[in-house]
Amino acid sequence: MNTYPSKLLENAVIELSRLPGVGRKTALRLALYLLKKEVSEVESFGNAILKMRKEILFCERCHNISDTTICPICANSKRENGVICVVESVRDVMAIENTGQMTGVYHVLGGIISPIEGVGPQDLTIERLILRVSGGNFTEVMLALPTTIEGDTTNFYLFKRLNGFPVQITTIARGVSIGDELEYTDEVTLGRSILNRTPYESIISRKS
Repeated sequence: MNTYPSKLLENAVIELSRLPGVGRKTALRLALYLLKKEVSEVESFGNAILKMRKEILFCERCHNISDTTICPICANSKRENGVICVVESVRDVMAIENTGQMTGVYHVLGGIISPIEGVGPQDLTIERLILRVSGGNFTEVMLALPTTIEGDTTNFYLFKRLNGFPVQITTIARGVSIGDELEYTDEVTLGRSILNRTPYESIISRKS
């Protein structure tokens, strides 16, 4: 049982330890670090976090995070608007953007189908995706989901839902190892997987 010389310090440690990957010891180090800083620096830190939480928006088109109702990627007229890349999370958008190989736009699902965790299609932005594709503005839907069982399940579900539209459905090449999350894949490997994407139907054929 940890004892603290100050209840204020203990409360700070408790709140910091709620962050993912941050245990009590790390939280204590962070709290003591902040305690050494000028009040103005800590206020600036706290205000930035609070402002982000209160004012950040989600793009009305792709569900990426943004400071405006339409994110800079969707608003960029130089993007290849005929290609839409479907990803699990905002982190994946950032990872793919860092490769410099994606010139189209995105659609963030907000997760992947996982019956074990109680996540079904209705919990994701799949219907919004179907609505976007049905508008007839896209020629290719690129599935860039994790190479996991859940990711494959979501890919197959999306393929079934999108197969009736006049679009090519592709998936990133398996340069990304099985079981890998896109955000942890190095930029070169991820970039090559995007450039070497293949028709999803060929993946199904190989599994049949």
